[in-house]
Amino acid sequence: MAIRTLRIVAPSLLLMHFLTHFTPLRGSILTELYLYNAILCCSITVAALAKRISDPLSQPLLITAISLWFFGSLLASTASFYQLPDVTSLISNTFYLLFYPCAVIALPRLINSSRKSTVLEIFDASIVGLGLGVLGTTFALKPVLPHFGGKLSDALFALTFPVCDVILISLTLATIASYGWSKRSLVIFAGVLIFTCTDFLFLWQHLNGIYSFGSIIDDGWVLGLLLLTESTWHPSKDEESIVSINPIYIALSVFLSATLLALIAIKPGYFPTFILFPAVSVLMLAFIRMTIALKQARNIGHERILARTDELTGLPNRRRLISEIENFVGKDGSLLLLDLDGFKPVNDLHGHATGDKVLQQVSMRFTRALPSGALLARLGGDEFGVLIEGAYEHSMDVALALRATLSYPFDIDNQHINIGVSIGMAENTGSPDLLRRADDAMYRAKREGLGVCRL
Repeated sequence: MAIRTLRIVAPSLLLMHFLTHFTPLRGSILTELYLYNAILCCSITVAALAKRISDPLSQPLLITAISLWFFGSLLASTASFYQLPDVTSLISNTFYLLFYPCAVIALPRLINSSRKSTVLEIFDASIVGLGLGVLGTTFALKPVLPHFGGKLSDALFALTFPVCDVILISLTLATIASYGWSKRSLVIFAGVLIFTCTDFLFLWQHLNGIYSFGSIIDDGWVLGLLLLTESTWHPSKDEESIVSINPIYIALSVFLSATLLALIAIKPGYFPTFILFPAVSVLMLAFIRMTIALKQARNIGHERILARTDELTGLPNRRRLISEIENFVGKDGSLLLLDLDGFKPVNDLHGHATGDKVLQQVSMRFTRALPSGALLARLGGDEFGVLIEGAYEHSMDVALALRATLSYPFDIDNQHINIGVSIGMAENTGSPDLLRRADDAMYRAKREGLGVCRL
């Protein structure tokens, strides 16, 4: 109950501050220094008490961002009523500016705090956000440049804040496009939008010399920050409903940035030079994203190979053989299943290390005896499988050749080891029971000592 009351206090104070603009208290030290900054203190407290956020960074970063803006506001308000050093204005603006790096990191994480974003998702949102930022700063701020004679030094902070706002709202929109709308994202977007509009209105008034400290537009900044803190008390988007950013938006962002850079090179001075940083950043992020994506693709390919490869012998494993059998339907050929005879005593007498070496040498002998195009796989333990295309009679010759490879002993660590093999053959008739028939033939060959059995 106390927390709910506290959440109402800040909006109530803001309403009170708004109403003072129509009273004799307008612009007084009581309203602009104490009441105005008290709203920000309440806002920071509300954000600190929020319990809905599972992300470990978003809440502290949001609190830090609003606290930095509060310190800037406190210095600016104090300087309006008391004589302070000239450097105070610079320090105040620096606090305001430091608000943005924290907000840029915090707000996207707030939009979906229940799911850890992948590296590529972060890059996608950043590329689209900065791409929109390039577009916004190019066409939204270019018209105001003539007021400064094309130079930004006279009003560096006055222009830097709107540029940062455009980038912030662009990143917010890009993140929402990735995760979808929710109660929290809706409140965050409203807060960022109001905050941004206030900065642009301030810029317009500043350029026209009509801005005055303690005017109504000052409430816009506080309202935007209040909405950001209020968002921490609302649920974020469920993980199940997350959608990916459409690749076309990423491509458009990269194309737009590259085009603007080309136009700047062709016609210097036509576009504002401050778009160079976000435009170059988009291209750099796109390049890094492509590098990461290619590396992940190679890793996925390598993992798929490992998932279908026997670690000991380097041969394809059972999964790979079964997959090839599914693609074998409709082809002339046979499946051979091989089970080593007398292999268990090798492990019992000489140890598993020796047994592993025997299996590796067996796989090499089998590989050399097989015709080109045949697939040899280790199915596990001392079992192997062979897929052979061609006439069924040719498969018998291959089976006999495989059996002959084990007719002479293995020399392992100065020990002569003799083993044999039982082979079951099944012709590919197009029926799905190829593996079962080959398995039955192999067990019959082993049970009856036939060496090779075909069914």
